[in-house]
Amino acid sequence: MLDTATKRRIDTARDILVGKVPDPKSQVEQITIALIYKFMDDMDAESEELGGKRKFFTGAYARYGWAKLMRSGLGGHETLNLYAEGIARMPENAGIPPLFRDIFKNAYLPYRDPETLRAFLKIIDEFSYDHSERLGDAFEYLLSVLGSQGDAGQFRTPRHIIDFMVEVLDPKKTDTVLDPACGTAGFLISSWKHILKANSSASTPPGEGSAPASGDLLTPDEKARLARSIKGYDISPDMVRLSLVNLYLHGFTDPHIVEYDTLTSDERWNEFADVILANPPFMSPKGGIKPHRRFSIQAKRSEVLFVDYMAEHLTPQGRAAIIVPEGIIFQSQTAYKALRKLLVETSLVAVVSLPAGCFNPYSGVKTSILILDKSLARAADSIAFFKVENDGYGLGAQRRAIDKNDLPQVKAELAAYLHALRSQQATADLPLTCGLVVPKDKIAANGDYNLSGKRYRGGDARWSAFPIRKFEEVCTLEYGASLPKEKRVAGPYPVVGSNGITGYHNEYLIEGPAIVVGRKGSAGEVTLIEKNCFPIDTTYYVKQTNPAESDLRFLYWLLKTLNLPELRGGAGIPGLNRTDVYETHQIPLPPLEVQKEIVAEIEGYQKVIDGARAVLDHYRPHIPIHPDWPMVSLEEACEIQRGKFSHRPRNEPLFYGGRYPFIQTGDIVRANGGKITYTQTLNEDGLSVSKMFQPPIVVITIAANIGDTAVLDFQSCFPDSVVGLVPKLGTDARYLELVMRTKKQHLNDIAPQAAQKNINIAILKTVEIPLPPLATQQAIVAEIEAEQALVAANRELIARFEQKIQATLARVWGEAAAADVEKAAS
Repeated sequence: MLDTATKRRIDTARDILVGKVPDPKSQVEQITIALIYKFMDDMDAESEELGGKRKFFTGAYARYGWAKLMRSGLGGHETLNLYAEGIARMPENAGIPPLFRDIFKNAYLPYRDPETLRAFLKIIDEFSYDHSERLGDAFEYLLSVLGSQGDAGQFRTPRHIIDFMVEVLDPKKTDTVLDPACGTAGFLISSWKHILKANSSASTPPGEGSAPASGDLLTPDEKARLARSIKGYDISPDMVRLSLVNLYLHGFTDPHIVEYDTLTSDERWNEFADVILANPPFMSPKGGIKPHRRFSIQAKRSEVLFVDYMAEHLTPQGRAAIIVPEGIIFQSQTAYKALRKLLVETSLVAVVSLPAGCFNPYSGVKTSILILDKSLARAADSIAFFKVENDGYGLGAQRRAIDKNDLPQVKAELAAYLHALRSQQATADLPLTCGLVVPKDKIAANGDYNLSGKRYRGGDARWSAFPIRKFEEVCTLEYGASLPKEKRVAGPYPVVGSNGITGYHNEYLIEGPAIVVGRKGSAGEVTLIEKNCFPIDTTYYVKQTNPAESDLRFLYWLLKTLNLPELRGGAGIPGLNRTDVYETHQIPLPPLEVQKEIVAEIEGYQKVIDGARAVLDHYRPHIPIHPDWPMVSLEEACEIQRGKFSHRPRNEPLFYGGRYPFIQTGDIVRANGGKITYTQTLNEDGLSVSKMFQPPIVVITIAANIGDTAVLDFQSCFPDSVVGLVPKLGTDARYLELVMRTKKQHLNDIAPQAAQKNINIAILKTVEIPLPPLATQQAIVAEIEAEQALVAANRELIARFEQKIQATLARVWGEAAAADVEKAAS
């Protein structure tokens, strides 16, 4: 386990660099180079202690040794010049192993500030090379700050997803393991640990202080062969450097990572692997990739070429686990279909659908894992589809740990399926709760080879008492038309984009009422437009196949039950393919009169909801100001205290997950003046860079969302984007919050116009508020709280009537489904 002191050292090193080296990737590179520089000197010192000789800093390079660099009396500029020269000349040092020359290849010092360098080297001096697992974990923590690799479409794979994929493939000590887009070598290190654990005589239960698996059952020759058999490629020399260091710090004395363009070079085309694990880049450059001609699939998209490469470079008994974007799963372009056909016929055994937020906060892209096994696929006549709804972490930007985790169940069911294939047992009757088994001939039936499990699950999952019709027999999705903003002429007709009305025009494309479905961007969103309108080319509009058979408003409500956004694909701008909609969904079609009755019932419920929402939207607490009440400055009524969170960046995970509530601006906005709840907590480290505030205290947001308020009635920390107003004697906290709520517009009006609006304590001190006697304040609060209780009842009314709408729609799909919803609504 990684100790707090080591984490803090890494964070301090980054904090020192951030003023001169703002890019996180460059910070990681500078820390990496400095650590290896220091560790080479540590190894020299250890060798001398044991009676050996120095091998890194000898001869002409002795002057660059760490001890000489850190000696007292050496001036700042001398230190800077010596260190910069040392890292620049290290690739020429013939006395060091090639690994270290590769690490220092093209290394340089990107700043010339002696004070920054001395402070930085002082922190690096606190690290010592002991080749421990702890040091490897520390480096993995350092790599975690990389996150997204920008426009290349590379996203750091979460550790628990890496481990899941490795455990599914179960690499053995005799296997060759390859990641052809290895990044920082996460898959390779996880595979190494997995094999060591499987070849250890005893294992310590996981937890704090548990020892890493020793691999003591492996002979020295087996360990050496295993280290040679774990290989990685990457096109980026920076990633190669980081992979080399990561593997070295995990025990690889001679890691096999090479700088190689997997897609355009065929130098290593004839090298194969028993196990391939990868999360390859999703994005392609403008104009596409220009690969060589040895690929089976002729394509220009990087995700297609990478999957093709991996499928073709498995040994006859080889297996692979590959993270892919949704385009691979069901997009209908020729290259995608050809790739899916190749996979189904030669190597694919299972598809695991991951939740869309799995790569947050770096990307919300929807992904799946393809499981390939060449020997099993040849004998199998089916493919298994599994769906992970929850992976043990919330799907928001923070990705906090939660109780729900489908990965263990999916792993167990997938293992059972693969075991059945190996033992040539029937798979159709396996008791799968997270998946289903689909015959290959069904997947190949229409030549599209769609790999979306939802498509094959859909027909069995829903039924109806009414006739079920093919989607396009009831309605079709027609393309909207291009209408650039500069060509729009002000008029009465709504211009409709994928997320609703975006403007108005003097001409319409279709008559209303109309249903518009998002095609790009907010793909799958369904909007009803009452009047003639102009759907633009990022949308589809619904065209009834036979208007005498269907009611347009019925279709609108029914389409909203289909969850069309689930079908959107694409690594860049999400898109909805209408062919996927037609092939995935069917429509229950009651008689026309029944449709109209259903619509009338739903619209009756909707009117109640609209009325309740109007109350919520228009209610504002009002304080009648008496002319006799004194007007006082805000600082006369309360102490104004700014929140605190001194560490940057604020989203470092090491500070979170403890027992101290941490209120953020979003929590205050959601409270809307009511009871505040928190979604984040700090641990002891977090508390050390923040501050605990005591209740009662009014919190007010001062950045982004300016002037949102709430009353805190529990101890809490909050950041510097929030200010606390601590009531003085004679001021009621609830009254103070109500008064400050009325000041929101004023604060927004006087906020400085910068890149992002914000206010400060000086601005808050200018605010004046009415301050009647305490008893009057409390009477005002009591009256307004009584009003708010009545208003709040409208929220429950909305929830109940929304459930009634769902119950009505569920009856269309079947009484069994409706019963559950009706029960919830009653």
